[in-house]
Amino acid sequence: MPNTIFPLGNPLPNDWFTGEAFLMPLLAQDHNHDFSAGSVTFQVGARTNWHTHPKGQVLIVIDGEGFYQEKGKPARKIVKGEVVNIPENIEHWHGATATTAMTHIAITNFKDGVQVTWLQAVSDEEFTQVNL
Repeated sequence: MPNTIFPLGNPLPNDWFTGEAFLMPLLAQDHNHDFSAGSVTFQVGARTNWHTHPKGQVLIVIDGEGFYQEKGKPARKIVKGEVVNIPENIEHWHGATATTAMTHIAITNFKDGVQVTWLQAVSDEEFTQVNL
């Protein structure tokens, strides 16, 4: 899937992602902003691990279709133009569908120097269930 707004960026580590995912940093945390922003592209079937953010995160889908799921709740499809507001400390994952790639802008806040806490991988069984 070509990302026509931003370059693809660099591959993200398999420690925190399943499948091929890429990050193009857009804005780093600095003395004016206590957040960072990046364009994240998930190839077909790619997804994050379960994770949390101590001060929340906002996702803005700019291409394709994917899923967002909070622990204990049904996954929901997210599509181009959709904004997802993720509260602090909510265990969740997001990524492409089994048939469609997705790109989103991730705006992630820092708290005491921490931006994300990575947890276990989303299992193939969990991923298959949301793609039915």
